[in-house]
Amino acid sequence: MWNAFVKFRMAPGSIDELSLEQLTHEEPKEAEENWFEQRLDHFDKEHKNITWKQLYYKNNTFYQNHSNAPIFLTIGGELAISPRWVKTGAWIQYAEEFGAMCFHLEHRFYGKSRPKSDLSFANLQFLTSRQALADVANFIQGMSRLYNFNKTQKWIVFGGSYPGALAAWARKKYPHLIYGAISSSAPLLAKVDFFEYLEIVKVSLTTHSTSCLEAVGHGYAEIETLTHHEIGQRNLDEKFRTCTQFRDSVENPLDMSTFFQTLTDNIADVVQLNKNNTSTAGYTIDEICNIMVNMTIGPPVARLGIVSGMLLEKTNETCFDYKYDKKLEEMRNISWEAKMANWTRQWTYQTCNEFGYFQTSNNKTDIFGDRFQVDFFIKLCMDIYSERMDAKYLERVVSQTNENYGGLRPNTTNVLYVHGSIDPWHALGLTSSVDPNLPTIYIEGTAHCADMYESAETDLPQLVEAREKTRKFIAQLLDQETNQI
Repeated sequence: MWNAFVKFRMAPGSIDELSLEQLTHEEPKEAEENWFEQRLDHFDKEHKNITWKQLYYKNNTFYQNHSNAPIFLTIGGELAISPRWVKTGAWIQYAEEFGAMCFHLEHRFYGKSRPKSDLSFANLQFLTSRQALADVANFIQGMSRLYNFNKTQKWIVFGGSYPGALAAWARKKYPHLIYGAISSSAPLLAKVDFFEYLEIVKVSLTTHSTSCLEAVGHGYAEIETLTHHEIGQRNLDEKFRTCTQFRDSVENPLDMSTFFQTLTDNIADVVQLNKNNTSTAGYTIDEICNIMVNMTIGPPVARLGIVSGMLLEKTNETCFDYKYDKKLEEMRNISWEAKMANWTRQWTYQTCNEFGYFQTSNNKTDIFGDRFQVDFFIKLCMDIYSERMDAKYLERVVSQTNENYGGLRPNTTNVLYVHGSIDPWHALGLTSSVDPNLPTIYIEGTAHCADMYESAETDLPQLVEAREKTRKFIAQLLDQETNQI
């Protein structure tokens, strides 16, 4: 279980997973794989003749082949894309209404879209958001030629989470190709020390009760106390089903940082994906908080152990693994067949090289303690990839990212920014605006990318309203006479 500072994921609960509503119906027939010849490097003449095959799926079921028919493109992110997502989701419902052609494009270096033979540090230099956006632009031009789309047909791009940011940035960088964008749960602001993430996790836990948050804090404090005694250490081994004994790690600050960060990450994942309408959404805030406030099952540390065990079982883990060196060895494996090659090594590189997004806990008196401060994450970057990825490097590349894309002042038009209040990532997103060119939707009570899934009977009224506002925004884009560049 290696989630250290890669919580910015949607697995479990990827937008490429079937919704719970979809599971009650016949599963859609999977779309065929298609491949687009893409350039390795869009900006360096030295590599201009080197190409690779990029995976995409299409759905032309609703396409009305006329001069005003729109083209919808959902941008892939830090996971492999699924053929099911080109047949399901809110965007498909919009496509049916507007008669759109649909494409789903996989991000370079994820899934089957493999520009290089392995994931070495040298090869990962070609894994950047800038290259990915150029991939999108090149793909649009290629599909326009292949299908003979005319200039009056409008491309609308969609994305959630990191791809939500890509969608907004794609409209910003390539407005002559992309007419509009729906940007869901997008962290527009790159930030090294993303301490706000856990601040929102705490607030979100109080949507159940303040007692839940207090119990979690007491549980963490009791862990700290138990680590100082041999009997307490054995107690923790039992309660948290550790893969190795605590006594072997209590004097190793990196192991202890990994333990506390991983435990926190698992709880935060519940918050981030709370009640998402997906087949893999997992437990909810209410479910884990009901355990945390139940004083009949033992002290807070025991309840925290029960919650941890539930989350272990959800991810099919047999024990709680927190040895820093072991995880480091896994993360350094550059083979495409490695366990971490599904997305973790790649996405971690992107955080170290462009975004930061390190979800820290810096205060000893805080509920989650101070065991995983920003220096812990920077050391991970240096140990996994390169010694040059130090604090100064991180500050520089994050500053460059914000300068390139505009941070929370994106200066875009025709982009709708959508966020949920439960989702901790909204702290780095655009949740409100007085500028009519920067429309936003902020959904109280919903989590990460909730608006992107198919509707369900259990949807909150404000979520239903948000999807309707999104539909009207798309309708407005498609009715506009001229492009607002």
